[in-house]
Amino acid sequence: MDIRIGIKDSPREISFDSSQTAEEVQALVLDALDAGHLAIDDAKGHRYIVPSANIAYVEIGSETARKIGFVA
Repeated sequence: MDIRIGIKDSPREISFDSSQTAEEVQALVLDALDAGHLAIDDAKGHRYIVPSANIAYVEIGSETARKIGFVA
């Protein structure tokens, strides 16, 4: 699943793949709004921690696998 997190006052976003489902990611984001920070792991085992006050948006992508190779 592709996840993108926009950070306030930053021209770049955090973008990574996660092995969690869309529902799990959404629950983490909603809990982060109350907890003060978002902690989420990517598919490689890295952990991202973002203060919830600095989150501009969270985009949760599709769970479908990407195609590999050339498309004719």
